[in-house]
Parts: sequence; structure tokens; C-alpha cells
Amino acid sequence: MSNTVKYQSPEALFNAFCNLRVLIVGDVMLDAYVWGEVSRISPEAPVPVLKASKKDYRLGGAANVALNVQALGATPVICSVVGSDSGSKKFIERLKVREISEEGIVFSKHRPTTVKTRILSGHHHVVRIDEEDDKALTHEEQEALMANIRKLLPQCQVVVFEDYDKGALNSKVIGSTIRLAQEAGIPTVVDPKKRNFLAYRHATLFKPNLKELKEGLKFDFEGYDLESIRRATGDLIDTLQCQGSMITLSEYGVYIHHRGEQHVVPAHMREISDVSGAGDTVISIAALCVALELDPLTTARLSNLGGGLVCEHVGVVPIDRDELLKEAKVHQLI
Repeated sequence: MSNTVKYQSPEALFNAFCNLRVLIVGDVMLDAYVWGEVSRISPEAPVPVLKASKKDYRLGGAANVALNVQALGATPVICSVVGSDSGSKKFIERLKVREISEEGIVFSKHRPTTVKTRILSGHHHVVRIDEEDDKALTHEEQEALMANIRKLLPQCQVVVFEDYDKGALNSKVIGSTIRLAQEAGIPTVVDPKKRNFLAYRHATLFKPNLKELKEGLKFDFEGYDLESIRRATGDLIDTLQCQGSMITLSEYGVYIHHRGEQHVVPAHMREISDVSGAGDTVISIAALCVALELDPLTTARLSNLGGGLVCEHVGVVPIDRDELLKEAKVHQLI
């Protein structure tokens, strides 16, 4: 039975978010931004020369999910692996600035911290530089990560798997964490990527985008075909033996098949500036809704609304709680 009726207003629902702790397991990153002005071409090669004027470091990947969870009023708890390098130092500095615990972070001597550096001239994205190693965890790293998960999971009300295919997640970590969550009666919500797509058996809510759904199931159909999406989602739920799935459909909105209900939620018309990080916002909102046992339609509508709102901003930014609350009232989501 849905708990949505417990909340008589959007304010009551958003206040309930503040009582939640969210365990986020997955690939964290450091997002670096360099802004400047391009005024000439290099004499060394036919490439633009950018005169840098500003540099910024932000939390990315699973850590951006943590920022979204925090922005909504809940408390994020991250379990992940970073390097023992300058990238991890900057990453931990950003966690401290945001007052997010580093208790669940494992420091590796064998892999670098994932850093994505974006070079921008005005609002134009010139190039992105990725520093990463997506190899599997060593046995020692895996054991350290699982020790943190076992310690921190019982304190939380929902688990989010944020998978970017960077190596922090594998079938053993995923399977063990889902079993621990099931034993504790804690729901699990998944934002998957290709490598571990079919490893999330018995998850509560599985949230791929349409491209990931097609690739993960090797399901071939053209564009937006709702009946094919319904069939593929049904097959996915049967294959994973999960409780349900929510498929993000870009400009077409969201499709959810969960707890016996199926709904299509159209996208809201917006001025799209940047889709980066929208998936992080969607999974964050969905996780809080699942933790509170909201009905599937409300979960999909609120997640869809939040994902659209962050696309109006340039760069990877967390959701604005007040902005989402205002829009939730306008669209009468509760």
C-alpha cells in the first residue's frame, strides 16, 4: 500500500526527505572545469589556444548523487574507491566543504582517482580530458569497500547503486550489498551501466535510460516505440527478478513499471542548456520516494520533474530544492 496519502502537501513530503539517510555505492569522480577565452590558433598545431581565467573542482559521479540527495534535505553516505593522489585530496576537500562524510571512502594505491576536466570558452565546450582506470578492484580494495558497506548500510533507509563502469562495482559487491539490504528490509535503487547491467538481481527499482535498456537486453527497436519499451521493461523485470523499473526516455519523459503499475510521464517543455547530471538527479529523487514507499506514479512524476529542471543549468549541478518544491506545487504532484 502506498504511503503517498500520508503526505497532504508537497511541503510535508519534502520535510519527510530530511529524515532519510541514503547509502550511495558506486563510482565517484572529481569534475574539474577550466574557463577561459579563445582568441587565436596555436602556431604549433591547428588548435585553439585558451587563456584560462578560472578553474573549479566539483564532486561528480556517485558524489553528484550525494549532492542531489543532500540538496533535497536527506543525508548522503558514500561508499566508493579513490586513488592516493592529488585528485583524491581535492575530492576529499570538496566533501569537507559540502559537509559530507568521507567515512565510506577507500583509498587505493593501485588506481587513480577518476578526474574529468572540461575546458570551456564562454558556454562552449572545447574539449574534455578524462583521467581514469576502470580495471576491477583488487581483493583488498573489494574487502575494504564491503567492510564500509556492512558498517554503514544499517544506518540508512535506502541504497543507491551509481554505476559509471569505472570499476568500483562488480557482481560480488552488488550481490552482497543487495543481500545485506534485503536482510535489513532496506530498498535498493539502481542507476546502471553496461558492464554490470544484469548483475542487479532482486533490486527494488532499476533505472536505465532507453539506450542502456536496449544495449543491456540486446533489444533492437527504432526510436521511441512505447510497446517495445513496455515489452523490454517487462523482460528486464523478469530477468533481474526486481520489483520494478523506471526508464528515462530523454525528451519523451519517463516510463515506470513498478509494484504492478505502469505509467508514462511526458517530459516538461524546457529550455535545455545541458543534460549533464540529469540522471543523477532522477535517481536521487527516485531513491527518496522509494524509501518513503510513495506510489509509482508520484515517484516517476517527481523524478521526471527534477531531471528536467537541472537541464536548464550549464554544467553538472544538483537540484535546487526550493525550485523543485515550487514546481511540484504548480503541477499538483501531491
